[in-house]
Order: sequence, then structure tokens, then C-alpha cells
Amino acid sequence: MTSFNTEPLQPDLLQGFGVSLPSQAGSTEAEDSAVSLPVARVHIDTHVPHLDRLFDYAVPAALDAEAQPGVRVRVKFGGREVTGWLRERVARSDSPTRLVPLHKIVSPLPVVDAEIFELADALADRYAGLVPDVLRLAVPPRVASVEQQYLAPASSVSSSESKDAEGKPEPVGVAEAMTDEVLEVEPEPLQAPDISAFEDYTQGTEFCDDLAAGVAARAVMSVLPSHPEHGWEDLMAVSLVQAAAHGRGALGVVPDLKSLERLETALAQLTPPERYTRLTANDAPTPRYESFLRAKQGLADIVIGTRSAAYAPIKNLGFVACWDDGDSSLIEQRAPYCHARDVLLLRATLTDSAALFMGYAVSSEAARLVRSRWASLLSADRAVIRSFTPRVLPTGDDYQLARDPLAAIARIPHQAFAVAQDALKQGPVLVQVARAGYIPSLSCQRCHMPARCRDCRGPLSLAYGQALPQCGWCGRIAQNWACTDCGERRWRSGAVGALRTAEELGRAFPDVPVISSSGENIRSSIGPEPALVIATPGGEPVAEGGYSAALLLDADRMMQADSLRAPETALRRWFNAAALVRSFAVGGRVVTTASPSPVLEALVRWDPMGYALWEIDERHDIGLPPAVRTAAVTGSEKGIETFLASLEIPEDVRVSGPVPLQEPGDYFEPDIDGEIYRAILFFTYARGRDFTRHLRAVKASLSALKKSEPVQVRCDGLDIL
Repeated sequence: MTSFNTEPLQPDLLQGFGVSLPSQAGSTEAEDSAVSLPVARVHIDTHVPHLDRLFDYAVPAALDAEAQPGVRVRVKFGGREVTGWLRERVARSDSPTRLVPLHKIVSPLPVVDAEIFELADALADRYAGLVPDVLRLAVPPRVASVEQQYLAPASSVSSSESKDAEGKPEPVGVAEAMTDEVLEVEPEPLQAPDISAFEDYTQGTEFCDDLAAGVAARAVMSVLPSHPEHGWEDLMAVSLVQAAAHGRGALGVVPDLKSLERLETALAQLTPPERYTRLTANDAPTPRYESFLRAKQGLADIVIGTRSAAYAPIKNLGFVACWDDGDSSLIEQRAPYCHARDVLLLRATLTDSAALFMGYAVSSEAARLVRSRWASLLSADRAVIRSFTPRVLPTGDDYQLARDPLAAIARIPHQAFAVAQDALKQGPVLVQVARAGYIPSLSCQRCHMPARCRDCRGPLSLAYGQALPQCGWCGRIAQNWACTDCGERRWRSGAVGALRTAEELGRAFPDVPVISSSGENIRSSIGPEPALVIATPGGEPVAEGGYSAALLLDADRMMQADSLRAPETALRRWFNAAALVRSFAVGGRVVTTASPSPVLEALVRWDPMGYALWEIDERHDIGLPPAVRTAAVTGSEKGIETFLASLEIPEDVRVSGPVPLQEPGDYFEPDIDGEIYRAILFFTYARGRDFTRHLRAVKASLSALKKSEPVQVRCDGLDIL
């Protein structure tokens, strides 16, 4: 096995790059003042790879009490003042030079726990990223006014400081003083919830018993649809309260605000509001920071939220849960581009916590956890599944095509129209479409090539019926447009959006209300009255009592997306929409326009786990993720070639590229001249830990020596292939 050089950069590598190292060691001002632990080790808030290490500073006597691990600090670095996080206090440093003292404590309130520092290290290694980038995601922006209610009790403690052996006052950490004051009254213990909601699932109650016993049980759960009493939010709320009622902190993560509202409503029925808090980047800075501090100080046993909540500082964490981990909203769009599922997996491993990944569909990553026996499967028996699922009616099979030959080309086949007409007598009907907008893409009438903007080559679309074609990138109106391939001036619709679909169905059903839920106008719920609900994937509102039917339009278009995960993503979207429909026992039906395929078979049988296991086996045979891991290196051609030449690439690591990118929309590094290229490295999970550390070390080394242009390294990016 190839051994990688993962040693940290030596200080002499930084000389000559305009960075003045913090002097370390010897006789310092802190030692002269008899500070017990005179050296503070600090993470600098930086985007520079070779500065991703701990730097030592002296602790002045005046800052001794406030300079506690986890606080924000200001330090002198490279001739300027920068922000950082104090990682630890130690007795001495290894460098022979004099230490620079800490300049300022931004706030004496610690905001990073030792567990979050350890998590940042693990994520930086896994994603070949930087620890400061992870800490920036984990700690929300500071709001000074919010801290006052937590810092005020500390002032009352100063008059009663304890004395040491010489009669001198011993410094009291602000966090310790605050915690003693705020938590003086112990909250009443939570009542264990009723776990009967898990009785429909094989090994479900045993999983809840393990949570109560503090066992690190891990499971992947295929949730039943259309359950009249226990939705997915009830199941997650019960599991969160079950862990918290037995003395462990609990964390629940969902992909969007609509799901968060459902989970919060279910949780409020099981526990007092002061025992849980929500944490999401969508909240305003003040309530977000207040929720963060409540979790940090142990004032809430349960934290729920969107992807940013995956880093929540929870006391005595014992359980993590995630709903619909296949949703792309759980992927962080900033470096190091972590997936919330992986953050929770690492936290469960580092803290020996229980974990539960839930969904109507099962992602291939979750199936790999079951296949590798890291997690067990919680699912219902086939008889129970049949009693809760709607009936799925495909329009693209041979039988239906023989009855209606035009169904192959019609966007709304006759069978879908007839089902909708009948179902509207019993309640609302859901219509799922692939795209938002009116006509989101245009193409040439003659050669069918996509219509592109003459200025930036962006896609053209129509915002409403009488509008002129407009570029989706630069916003310019395409007057006098002509096809660049054949010169034709007439265009045709390449795809139909939710607004155009609502317009067409409104004419077909003139007496039925039409509700649109797409783009920025997402509805969270609707009533039980008959209505046509036109929604894009993820925007489907919950109907009171369930939908009487659902039409899954544009099914083949979803399957034909230019992505390795197009079939898996399409199936997840279909399951999520069909799960909102009533069971077939009370008339629930789902019509899909998908052509015959293994994906359609999984929907008809309602077998998400069977398809996910089949998919992971197929990926294993051809060596594609998630059966293997990937690292995408993006940048200039010369920069990528230099980076790859600096790597020690083992024989079992496969390299693809570099190749130029046609639309490098996800490249976030500084602009470079010329074309942007990408190379992809494929490697096994067994190789992964050492190899990603090696990628991180090489990137830091090249950055320090300024040997090449910067490159972006993204590990396990779901949108890469």
C-alpha cells in the first residue's frame, strides 16, 4: 500500500510569502504573569490551504479568564488583525521564538465545543477541505445583543470567586459561571413517548428500546405512505423524544422549511416548547443565534433544523436522525461541500450515537449502509405495505398503449385525464411536473436544437404566454432570434412548466380551482376540497386527508436528465408525491407516464429498498459512486496537471480526465483565464481516508510553494457525474 505524506506543513514553508508566523515559545509575557496555561492554540479564519493549522499565541494575564477553549479571538497575523477560534490552552509551545500575545477576545462566550472541533477535523480530512471552512458552517454569525442575556449572570459571580492556596482569586470561565446560574433549576424530566407508531415496522419497537437503553443503534427506515395516524414527522418526533427522555441529546435534520414545519408541529405535541429548539439558516440572524446558544448551553434537549443544524452543538449527543437524505437541499453549497448525511454519520461515529435515516424512498448511500451492515433496515411487511399504498397505474406499458396509441406522445394521456376527472369528485388531485415557470426551455422548430442566447449562450425561455424569449443567464431579450445551426427563426417549446400546465388544466376543468405550488410560491398545505394542485418536485403541499389521486407527468423527462443519479432521483420524487395520496383501500390512485423500466417496477411494487440495493450492486459492478468514492479536481488545465503530478496515486485509484467543462456553473474558486477543466479520481472506501488526507496535504503544499494555479477539490459531489 502506498504511504501518503500527510505531515503538517513546517513553519519554514511559510517564510517569504508575506505571512509573519506567530512567534512561539521560550520566555513569554504570559509566563511572566504566571498564567497556568500560557499558550493558546488558535485556528485562523482563512481560505488559504497552507494556513489550515494551529498557531500558538501567548495568553496575557488580563485575558486569562476569558481565553477559554471555543471562544472567538482576534490575533495579529501577517501584519494584520484576523479572527480565529481558540482550540486549546497548553503549558508550552515547541517553537524557539517568542510568542505574540492574543490581541482580543471577541466574546468570552465559547461557541465551539471539543466535539465540534473534532468533527471539523474529520470533515476536513474526509472532504480534503479546511477546518476553518467547516467551523464557518458550524458557527452562525455573532449577534452581540443576544449574548448579553447569557453573559449577564457572570458578573454576579465575580464577587464570589474562589481563592487558591495563596489567597488569590481563581479565574472563573464565563461559560461556567453562566451555566451555573442559568441551569440552577433542573428542568423536569421528559416523559417517554408512546412508541406504538413503530409497531408497523419490523424491529421498530426494538429500535426504540435501544434508544431508551442508550445503545448506539443505527437504522435505515422505509416509511409507510398515507398512514392515517403516524406520518414520518410523528415517527421522527417519537424517536427524538425517546432519546431525550432517557438523558441523551437528540438532533433531527430535514431538507426544507416545509418539512421542518411538519416536524416542529409533531414535536410540539410530545414535549414542552422549551425542551427543543429549531436551527436553520433561513431564520433571521437574531433568532438563529439565540437558538444556537440555547443548544450550546444545554438549554434544549432536542435540536431540529435544516442542513446547517447538522453541526448543532448538543450536550451529551446520543441520537441523530435525517429525513429524505437523497434530497439535494442537504448538500452544502460552500466549501468543503459537505452533505448533511455524512456530517451526521461522522457525528454518530465520533460520539457513539444512535442514528436513523428515514424516507419514503431509500438513497443508494443509505442502501450501502445496510449492505455493509453498518445499519439495519426498518420496513413493514408486504401485507402492511399493500394496505397503505395507493394503486399505481402506468400509461406507457404495452396494454395501455394498445388501448390508447396516442398515450406515447400525449403529455396528459386519456387515462390520466379520466382518473383526474373521477378523483376530483372525492377530493384534491395532485399533478407533478418536472419544471417550474411557463415554458422553461425553447428549441428550434426545424432542427430541434436548443435555443441559445447570442451573447452568453444561455438557455432561452418564456416567462408567460405573450412574452418574448429571454435568456435564463444574462436576462437579455432575444429579439429577432435565429437558430445558429440552421437559421430558422421559429421556435417550439422544449419543455412545459408548472404555470403552462396550470393554464391548460384550468381550461380543461373550468369549474375546479387550480393551485400552483412551484418556484418561490410553495404551499405547505391545502384543505380537503376538490382542487387541481400543480407542483414541481419538492413543492407538493400536504392535503388534509390526503389526495384522491396524483398524476406524475414528465416522468420520462425526469429519467432522461443528464446525470448518473437521474433514475434514483426520479424515483425519489415519485415516491414523495405518491405518498401524499390516500391508500387504494379508500380509492387512492397514482397515474404515471413513465415508460417500462426497473424504476417504474419499483414504484408499482412500492419497493424502494429493493431498487436501492439493486442500484448499489449495479454501481459496484461498474465502479461508480456510491459504491466507490470520488474526488473532482477543477481548475485550469495546467493547474490540474500540476496537482495530479504532485500526487502519489496508487494503482487502484482510477483517474478520468482532465476534460473541458461546457457549463462550469459549480466552480467557486477565484476566476482563471481560459477554459475550465475537470479530472475525477475514483477510489475505494478502504483507500478513502488516507487518500483524501493526501489530497488535502498536496493542495496545502502547492498553495504554500505557489507552484500552480489554485484548483478546487470536491469529494463525493453528487452533481459531478
